[in-house]
Parts: sequence; C-alpha cells; structure tokens
Amino acid sequence: MIGYIDGKLLKTYGEKALVLCNGIGYEISCSAEAMKNLLEHGGGEVYTYLAVREDDIALYGFNSPEEKEMFLKLISVSGVGPKMGIGVLSSMSVKELCFKIATGDVKGLSAVKGLGKKTAERIVLELKDKIGGDVSEGFVATVKTVAEPDAEVFEALSSLGFTKSEIVKALDGAKESGAETIEQQIAYAMRRIK
Repeated sequence: MIGYIDGKLLKTYGEKALVLCNGIGYEISCSAEAMKNLLEHGGGEVYTYLAVREDDIALYGFNSPEEKEMFLKLISVSGVGPKMGIGVLSSMSVKELCFKIATGDVKGLSAVKGLGKKTAERIVLELKDKIGGDVSEGFVATVKTVAEPDAEVFEALSSLGFTKSEIVKALDGAKESGAETIEQQIAYAMRRIK
C-alpha cells in the first residue's frame, strides 16, 4: 500500500499531478488542497490512498491525514466511489464537509457536481455519528468546533441570508481575532462576509 509520497512536482493535468519520488513518477488524482500545495511549493508531501479495482488502479492524494481520513469515511458510504470522494473534498474543506454532515445539510452536499440528493442523504445518515469517532485529535477538535457553533450568532447570520460555509469561516475568524461577545462576532462576520 502506498500511503505517503514526498517528492517533486513534474507535471499537472486536470486534477492529476505527476510527482517524482526516488526516480519513480507517481500519477496522483489530488484534492484541490493537495494540488494547491504541490503547485505552490513545486512538490511536497501527499498522503495517498491506492484504489484497486478489477479494471483500474488509481492513486488519490490528500493534503493532510485528516483529509485522507474523511475520504476513507466518504468512500465507505454506499454509492460513493473514490472519484466522487475526491470531488467532494475538492469542493469544500474538511471543516465545511463535517459541518454539512453534522447539521444534515443535504442541499449543501448535493450542490457538489455529480452528487445527487439520495447519495447526499446517505452520506449524512451514515457519517453523522462517525465524524467525531476514532480519528486523530486534530480532526476531532475540528469536528467539535464546527459541530457546535455559537447558535445565536449562527442563527442571526443565517437569517441575514449568509450560507452555512460563509458563517463557519466567519465564526472561526472572529474567534481567532479575539471576538468573544455575540455582538463582536456578528460585527466581525458582517465585515468579512461579502
């Protein structure tokens, strides 16, 4: 099993990257974050998953162990294959995905190209209880942060028409900037969300 590669980026085509490591070029279908990191640094580390099927062998790459862990959870859902899993993770961050699953946001999930409503419902149903389970500490912290947003701030911003992903980003930024009260968090969010 190839679980990690650290090498030089030789070429990209679409969502695939050709990474040179110890004289071997690995063709990796990368998440958007992994691709961004490779392009910015001309190479680097990629956490990988080797998918072996009867008619295909493919290598999928991720920016972090948490992103790979989320991918493995996604492809455990009936009807979600590796291509769909990488597509979902390229459409949103792990944090946003966890939030959508935790809040049952089927509409937000089914906005991903190629992901239908029924599959989105299955993802929520099967993963809602698993996203905080047996994963690394950083991932658990991420899930807890996202799954328990300040309800009043969230409700206020939601009523103003902001999307859940915009609110999550704004709340994270507000907390990092030191905003503690509801008023401070809303004011921060209003300045940041355009």
